[in-house]
Amino acid sequence: MDNRQWILVKRPFGEVDDQTLALRTAPVRELADGECLIRNLYLSLDPTNRIWMSDQEQYLPPVAIGEVMRGLTIGRVVASRNPRIKVGDPVQGVGGWQDYWIAPDGAAAKLRVEGDTPLTLYMGLLGMVGCTAYFGMLEIGNPQPGETVVVSAAAGAVGSIAVQLAKLRGARVIGIAGSDEKCGWLIDELGIDAAINYRREKVRTRLRELAPKGVDVYFDNTGGEILDAVLANLALNARIPLCGLISTYNATGRGSGPANYGAILIKRAMVKGFIILDYQARYGEAIRALADWYAQGRLKYRVDVVDGLESAPRALGKLFDGSNQGKLVVRVAADTAH
Repeated sequence: MDNRQWILVKRPFGEVDDQTLALRTAPVRELADGECLIRNLYLSLDPTNRIWMSDQEQYLPPVAIGEVMRGLTIGRVVASRNPRIKVGDPVQGVGGWQDYWIAPDGAAAKLRVEGDTPLTLYMGLLGMVGCTAYFGMLEIGNPQPGETVVVSAAAGAVGSIAVQLAKLRGARVIGIAGSDEKCGWLIDELGIDAAINYRREKVRTRLRELAPKGVDVYFDNTGGEILDAVLANLALNARIPLCGLISTYNATGRGSGPANYGAILIKRAMVKGFIILDYQARYGEAIRALADWYAQGRLKYRVDVVDGLESAPRALGKLFDGSNQGKLVVRVAADTAH
């Protein structure tokens, strides 16, 4: 059995290009006791993929040159020598950018799929994306009824859930996104109060208009100029869950710090960076709550599906040019069992 694999062959300088990854084919070896062979169906594309390609300090070891590119996947078991995992089981794990992967005992988590629920739901709302929004917004941000919450990359995978969770708490929510279509979706479909198109509006000016009393919670997915604009408009005792810095991931030089850093002191703001692995022991809590709200029709999600493993490097660029719509995934293969 042949297995197509995207191999990291060169660390990118700036944007990922055609020299960064190479698509190669390797045979699938025989299984050892305790292992199972999984056919990847969906590959998650996330901003952290770009970090993993670099050799900068990060929360996981960088992907080594010559290794299969790391990535979260959902698939089905096609062969098993693990008594706890059966052929046909839907599973999730770090399967990588490839058609198949061999999971040692404990590396693949079985999914309890209910009815005709699409598997992509477990890669978005009921996966680590949803957990990230849940703990970042509700625990670190902790919005209160009537407070003003701002979310950057608000139409993205995490941001689109975070804005809805803030609304569930009774907050007034402002989303920042990169197109009029995304801003319209945030207001008309997700029910937030206002949206700013950062590509054609001055974020700092619009925030002063939309939040004259300041921003109580800022869920930061981007860093950079948008972070500076929000720092200039903080309310007293503001909270800033720092989820990501996507505006800096393709930078080729040393980035400068926030120009409005002093606002953190003046406004007695709390800034807390977090990685979702910090909350691994509590994933069940988040997923149960998110599933209940979804079943009640109080949470919506959108998935942007790109077909074909061969499309993965090009599709990753959608996260950085802002053309993705919600959670971005690659459909590696059709799910013939569902």
